[in-house]
Amino acid sequence: MSGQLLMTLVDAAGKVSGMTSEKDHYTTPLAGRYAGKKMQALFGERRKFTTWRRIWLSLAQAQKELGLNISTEQIEQMSEHLEDIDFAAAAEYEKKFRHDVMAHVHTFGDAAPLARPIIHLGATSQDVVDNTDMIIMREALEIIRDALVNVIDALADFADEHRELPCLGFTHYQPAQLVTVGKRASLWCSDFLRDLREVEHRLENLEFRGIKGTTGTQASFLSLFEGDHDRTRRLEQMVAESFGFQKIAPVTGQTYSRKIDAMIAQTLSGIGASTHKMCNDIRLLANLKEIEEPFESSQIGSSAMAYKRNPMRCERATGLARFLMDIAASPLHTAAEQWLERTLDDSANKRLAVPESFLAADAILRIVLNVARGLVVYPAAIAAHIQAELPFMATENILMSAVKAGGDRQDLHERIRHHSQEAARQVKQFGRANDLIDRLKNDPAFDSVDIDAQLDPAQFVGRSAEQVEEFIAEYVEPVRARYSGVLGQDSELNV
Repeated sequence: MSGQLLMTLVDAAGKVSGMTSEKDHYTTPLAGRYAGKKMQALFGERRKFTTWRRIWLSLAQAQKELGLNISTEQIEQMSEHLEDIDFAAAAEYEKKFRHDVMAHVHTFGDAAPLARPIIHLGATSQDVVDNTDMIIMREALEIIRDALVNVIDALADFADEHRELPCLGFTHYQPAQLVTVGKRASLWCSDFLRDLREVEHRLENLEFRGIKGTTGTQASFLSLFEGDHDRTRRLEQMVAESFGFQKIAPVTGQTYSRKIDAMIAQTLSGIGASTHKMCNDIRLLANLKEIEEPFESSQIGSSAMAYKRNPMRCERATGLARFLMDIAASPLHTAAEQWLERTLDDSANKRLAVPESFLAADAILRIVLNVARGLVVYPAAIAAHIQAELPFMATENILMSAVKAGGDRQDLHERIRHHSQEAARQVKQFGRANDLIDRLKNDPAFDSVDIDAQLDPAQFVGRSAEQVEEFIAEYVEPVRARYSGVLGQDSELNV
């Protein structure tokens, strides 16, 4: 059957059945495959529009308390209809008005007809939209914060468990002085700690946009309160406090500064960089067969090469991290593009960039947590790599011991240089084992040195184990104590 005929039959079948499903339309893979349900719901339409209604209710309650002619019955009717949104009606209103906020003002008015005359009284769209964004981003940052805490906890556990296990260090991806598996994991953990501090800083300094009206001057509210500046300011404070905000932006145009979105996006992109670094390291180590991500018993590494154990979780995380780092530039451009008090070219971009940044950050942290809790270490492979390189690294200690025993430093150095180059030639050109130690043992100039005593890998890791212990005690334990209630987060993946 030709491809064209098949498509014709499928199209005909669809027309006959008249049926469509969600599988017929594009949905972002961040929602369908990667991000957690809690983050997805947070940026869903129901959460957004019910929060709009809560802001309208809070505004009306504060206006009533401050003396405007709003009845208890109007407040009660609004309170009774915060959740029962008629989305179909709202869509019809938006099609008619070409304005999403006014569509929902009318939909809310249909549900609470007594309150219709005072819904959105004195407000501009951004009194509702921007403050909702702040409320949602605050909760989204809290989700990210809690995920970071769990990642830090898991990596610290892994670092502590393997703090004394020597392994090759690498600079320029060439063998370098030994470190330990735990010390290397502490590097990953410390980057995520930096990300946590950035998220905490954003949360601490997040400001409510406030109730400021059309161009941020509060002119409409000042008119409602007959020129009373105190009541106008108190109105804004009351609404902010009802949503748990202690800080309010002191001045705005029509919107809060889009630099806030940009700064939050940069914070999230930092998590992307930390993830990319860690997961790339694991991918390199998996190739060396030293450390692997979790691999389930029924998991398939390749559709063709049945023996493969591809690091697909870390590969997925690095792919999503690149997306997160790239998308973070978009809110910065938006902030730069805003003319005077506001232009609307932020809206479409913001609808994409902000939720996608949070969904991507959530997705990669879920992967990192899953990987960190299931890392598999292969000490024998690690030891074999050490033994292949340690003879070269031990030569400095051997040289010092031979000099202490009365040898000529320059002569000994030249002998080691000659033996090292010849041993390296055997390894590189002929694929033979590193025989440097045998060569040194057979050289009478080193008879006074107990060469085997110089080959304990633990002598070459410096303070790696102690650094891990100090790092956990001084930096990780305070985080664990501060966030003990969120530890133990689920680390299962959707796919």
